[in-house]
Amino acid sequence: MLPRFLASRILRAVGTLLCFAACALGWLTTGRLRPACAQQQADPAADRAAYSQSVAGQYHFSFGAGQPFLPSNAATDTGQFIDPKSFLPAQYCGHCHQQAYAEWRQSVHANAFRNPWYTKNVNLLIAERGIEYTRHCEGCHNPIALTSGALTPGSPVHRSFDADGITCTTCHSIQKVTTRGTGSYVLAPPAALVDAQGRPIYGEVPDQEILAHLDRHSQAVMKDFYRSSEFCASCHKAALPRMINHYKWQRAFTVYDEWQQAAFSKQNPLPFYVKDTVSTCQSCHMPQVPLTQQDYGAENGTIASHRWLGGNTLLYKYFGYDEQLAKTIDFLKNGPQKTGVLNVDLFGLQRNGGPLIAPLGGKAFDLAAGDVLTVSVVIQNKGIGHTLVPEQRDFYECWVEFEAKDAKGRTLMHSGGLLPDGALDPSAHSFTNRLINKNGTLNDLHQVWNTRAVAYNNTIASGRSQIVRYRFQVPRDAQGPITLTARVNYRRFNQHFIDFVMGQQHSPMPIVEMAARTRTLALGANAATAPDPKDNPEWMRWNNYGVGLLDAQQYAASAHAFEQVARLRPDYADAYTNIAIADYSWQRYEDARRNLMKALQLAPRNARALYYQALVERTEGHPDAAIADLLAVLAQFPRSRDAHRELGFSFYQQHKYQEARAEYEAVQSIDPDDLSAHYILSIVDRRLGMKAEAAREAAAFADQKDDPTANVYALEYLRQHPEIAAESVPWHVHSNLETDRAGEGNKNGQ
Repeated sequence: MLPRFLASRILRAVGTLLCFAACALGWLTTGRLRPACAQQQADPAADRAAYSQSVAGQYHFSFGAGQPFLPSNAATDTGQFIDPKSFLPAQYCGHCHQQAYAEWRQSVHANAFRNPWYTKNVNLLIAERGIEYTRHCEGCHNPIALTSGALTPGSPVHRSFDADGITCTTCHSIQKVTTRGTGSYVLAPPAALVDAQGRPIYGEVPDQEILAHLDRHSQAVMKDFYRSSEFCASCHKAALPRMINHYKWQRAFTVYDEWQQAAFSKQNPLPFYVKDTVSTCQSCHMPQVPLTQQDYGAENGTIASHRWLGGNTLLYKYFGYDEQLAKTIDFLKNGPQKTGVLNVDLFGLQRNGGPLIAPLGGKAFDLAAGDVLTVSVVIQNKGIGHTLVPEQRDFYECWVEFEAKDAKGRTLMHSGGLLPDGALDPSAHSFTNRLINKNGTLNDLHQVWNTRAVAYNNTIASGRSQIVRYRFQVPRDAQGPITLTARVNYRRFNQHFIDFVMGQQHSPMPIVEMAARTRTLALGANAATAPDPKDNPEWMRWNNYGVGLLDAQQYAASAHAFEQVARLRPDYADAYTNIAIADYSWQRYEDARRNLMKALQLAPRNARALYYQALVERTEGHPDAAIADLLAVLAQFPRSRDAHRELGFSFYQQHKYQEARAEYEAVQSIDPDDLSAHYILSIVDRRLGMKAEAAREAAAFADQKDDPTANVYALEYLRQHPEIAAESVPWHVHSNLETDRAGEGNKNGQ
């Protein structure tokens, strides 16, 4: 008996030869195929025009004549519709790319449209607004549906392509992208090969012809920008325009921008930690993996993974993709480099409202029954190139679970548990946001088109930390030791949403423990111990704590924490820069300048220190010095949007409008929707006599700026939900003490 892989290879070769033999007579000298062998017609342009005209005749151009794809930012190469039959089935590509096909089939891309939670949510939009509005979503979830003209009332387009979601020929026929997001790509009819003159050959070209002209196959299906994070930005960044929410432009999510500003991109000097190498979307989500199946795309025994591992555990559980689920769980725990995604640090302890004992393990202290303890837990987002959590954070669910138990196993405190119906304890500290509608109630089913305000956003940016505090009392009859455990849990959706989708209560979902830390505290004396390998070095523990304090607007305490870093690592320039950031935020400009000078003595021309020195110099009335420092920053980091923005503002203050305009246009080249760029350019363009450009920028600013009345909706929601209102406050305590619940216990540590 032949081995399975060899039998499969022989059968495929025989099939290919039969196909090639049947098509041999149809192969023209130009290298094109006759219709018998491919979906190639004598005049593809005419056929496409005829198809497009047919669709346009019954299409609802709901958002403007000649604008068929709005509210998505997607476009086609000619502006015409594309016949869905032009998109080759994924199985065709799987002939030669068996491993990529097998991985893709289990990925979120392959299932972008057919999973029930997506279709159920889209159906809510259809019921409320109409199918035309789904063009906003489908530009990324189902590009073939969008560009074929299927998203219109009464469309005759047969949607057999839904099962393939985002298929091979969707991504590999994109011609151009921008970083605006919401489907900001240009799509053309796909071709697996080009002829000798570089003209596309449409349809199912025989495998043998592709293998005989691999250079022309590569020319047809690969472009250099496919390997860039900007390619992913076209969909992994999104906004809600006025035409879909009937309100105003609102940013939905900004995964690309988060990466671009993180240490992973190495395009920004401002992150608190520095990475050794650049990590792109592809290096994390499409790493090179060993070849296990035949695939002509492999090089040196590896292939770029087409699994796109991320956080969608439920999809793989639902469809029975066990291998994909296992790899996703490992990815959530360990990250692409297997070095961990999060760090959980039981950092500090307060007894009865006294001084902070920190870092735990490194300081001796006493503990007694009856003590009221406040534990500071530091969660560090160390291994993700974007926020925890990214994208649709309003119904993804990631939270901290904290437990304190005595030696008898008695629970002294438990925060972040699940209720009997599977819902998360509403007072749990979760890395989420809350989208509020015009009625002051929660958009509980991801009805983003009705959003008016974000009540709060507790996500952790890449490379940053968040402090979560817990207060409880040790009973007088407790037996030591006391065990503290903090863990970060994750599941794809909140229970309310998935129960709605599945039509049943307590619908099960995988829960992943992404990271955890446990410590035991003796009743009585606790001696200082040697550093635990489970923890970061002491200087880094203080640094992460300082970052969390800074983000919680506790500037004096933050400066004190960074001073401990400088004490432990006096040669670490960033320690002094970090102190200066706290000083500057606290408007202590002279102290900030002094600490920045120390940083620059240790690391001359350090771009991070120069950036903050420029802010201090400008504040103190030295714009020329600020400009010189910002130019030095940009010489090292030419894509630092912050440096371009601040340099542009410095030029604007000096009435150097051409120079200011150039800097803000540089900002827009990175983020086309930067609000400050719209505002300053609206003024600068007017002063330069560019009235049309000024009007365009002014209109964009007016549409995209915050609505000052929107906070009313958020405040009304928080007033009605005191159990979660504390989450909107940067510095709060989770407590099970009666005095705290009565509003009397938040004095200590504030």
